[in-house]
Amino acid sequence: MNEKVSTTLRQPRQLVSQGLVPASALPDLENVAARYAVALTPDVAALIDPNDPTDPIALQYVPDVKELDSLPVENVDPIGDNARSPVEGIVHRYPDRVLFKLVHVCAVYCRFCFRREMVGPGKDNALTPDVYGAALDYIRAHPEIWEVILTGGDPLMLSPRRIAEVMADLAAIDHVRIIRIHSRVPMADPTRVSAEMVAALRVSGATTWLAVHANHAREFSDAARDACARIVDAGIPMVSQSVLLAGVNDNAPALEALMRAFVECRIKPYYLHHGDLAPGTAHLRATLDKGQQLMRELRGRVSGLCQPEFVLDIPGGFGKAPVGPSYLARRDDTAADYQVTDFCGGLHVYPPRT
Repeated sequence: MNEKVSTTLRQPRQLVSQGLVPASALPDLENVAARYAVALTPDVAALIDPNDPTDPIALQYVPDVKELDSLPVENVDPIGDNARSPVEGIVHRYPDRVLFKLVHVCAVYCRFCFRREMVGPGKDNALTPDVYGAALDYIRAHPEIWEVILTGGDPLMLSPRRIAEVMADLAAIDHVRIIRIHSRVPMADPTRVSAEMVAALRVSGATTWLAVHANHAREFSDAARDACARIVDAGIPMVSQSVLLAGVNDNAPALEALMRAFVECRIKPYYLHHGDLAPGTAHLRATLDKGQQLMRELRGRVSGLCQPEFVLDIPGGFGKAPVGPSYLARRDDTAADYQVTDFCGGLHVYPPRT
């Protein structure tokens, strides 16, 4: 692995100096960095093997000239956040829950990010007080909102003091019962998950959940495992989010190791996302067919605790759809009974109306 650096790497020239990219790539990567934010924390940089051109950590975080190639089907807002945003900072896609986008910065910037056009240095770091207040007013005015999902950017980039204020504001709304936080920080910058930060995540009047994002088992450093333990030990349940990525985790052994690492850390695997149609991400996007094949393989390799749901965010803002393989079908168009596939691929007849 790479020797641990002392500061976050934000410029391609720093990546060159650390041996993470060749000097010959610098002009192209400066063009990439001019469009999409770059950041590798010391913890992330230390996980990368600079001698392996297929390193699964580097593929997630080190910029690539391929990012300048966009396909016609790709979109700057690939899952339709803007179409479902009634007020700034809020995305209301499902009746009982909203996304609350508090900040537009992250500890690290993933090369496949579906909000890559909206996050990074130079963007508004956080909502202004007026915009924040209007977002809270929207939540107060909609009693059907049972869950608020804090996202961004990464909400754990806020200070513990500010996190505590946000949590208290939301918990004071009677119909908000669940506050879910989506973050890369426990994996990418685990020292931010301090005792003060963990205390800020807990609030009277609502239940906190934390969804942590990781895509490869090597991201589970000792420090990352300790950060997750601090969260779970405080009584905050955790679930996972991962993206199926070509060259990173698009094989059964890698997915198996990833899901087992989550469960070992008391994190329930939740979503495995098909890659969104964000600009310049085609080289990392695995196919839906490959995802379904891998989900079948995973079913036969690991326990139910380790099974995520394979989902696709429908472009245009229409929400997530489960797109995993089906194990139940009619034997033919006229049959009354069913054909069930077991985890080894065997076919079995199941009777109708039972």
